[in-house]
Amino acid sequence: MIDKFSLSLPHGITLSCRASGEKGQPVLLFLHGFPEAAFIWDVQLEYFSRPQNGGYRCVAPNLRGFEHSSAPMDVSAYRPKHLVQDIVELIAIETETQGGHLAALVAHDWGGAVAWNLANQLPQLAQRLVIINSPHPGTFLRELKSSPAQQAASAYMNFLIRPDAEQLLARDDYRRLWEFLTHGKTGFETPAWLTDDVMAQYREVWNCGLCGGCNLYRVSPLRPARPEDPAAAAVELPRNMLTISLPTLVIWALDDIALPPALLEGLADYIDDLTIRTVADASHWIVHEKPQQVAELIASFLG
Repeated sequence: MIDKFSLSLPHGITLSCRASGEKGQPVLLFLHGFPEAAFIWDVQLEYFSRPQNGGYRCVAPNLRGFEHSSAPMDVSAYRPKHLVQDIVELIAIETETQGGHLAALVAHDWGGAVAWNLANQLPQLAQRLVIINSPHPGTFLRELKSSPAQQAASAYMNFLIRPDAEQLLARDDYRRLWEFLTHGKTGFETPAWLTDDVMAQYREVWNCGLCGGCNLYRVSPLRPARPEDPAAAAVELPRNMLTISLPTLVIWALDDIALPPALLEGLADYIDDLTIRTVADASHWIVHEKPQQVAELIASFLG
């Protein structure tokens, strides 16, 4: 059973959350991406809260700017340090009886960007890290600078930073957003997981507003360079911002057209204890496509 609630954090941000499992149990925290929301984790929340699967307390917040979470209008409010602060405060509340740390932080897409930062800066807040098709900033920057294939695959990011991106995304019943979810290797085809019920959940989220998701792209320089904007070409990240000491599982769907598997190359240079599990015949939306396999891979990693 999924519990829905809003949590007011000490620094004035409110996060709308979904959760399953008893408070006081070891906590798994799940972070979503764009154009998604916390509901994408419902299968995982229910799976891991069952006693036979660990009996965890499972929590999935909507990031700031998504669904009913606070949505500051200032683009700078979506800088990584602010999103990390939101999650740090949430962890403190949810792990009050657990020594102040998570059993694991699990993240996909933009949620992974937050998770990579948190794991680098505050590794004491989690025992393990699970990343699902979210590029490590070190390998992503390398590919954005040097790989024409990655530059082409990420070209959509420069659309999402347009000042009118929200209006364009909302047109024709969110036509462009449906295309994000249905664009595969062979073109556009509605996948089996995108049922009427799931589409209704997405519409409900998108109807709350799209500026938060677009602001994540606007605030980040990790996007392909253009003549008027050097973007990633002008970025240098010091190694101490990229290293991860937590035991880390990376689950990678190999049919992700935006994030090709070249992003896995060199990961071990940044992560002390790395496990990689690739999944064939799955796209960027693997959390929807293969929820049972995702759960089993995470469960094996958690031991």
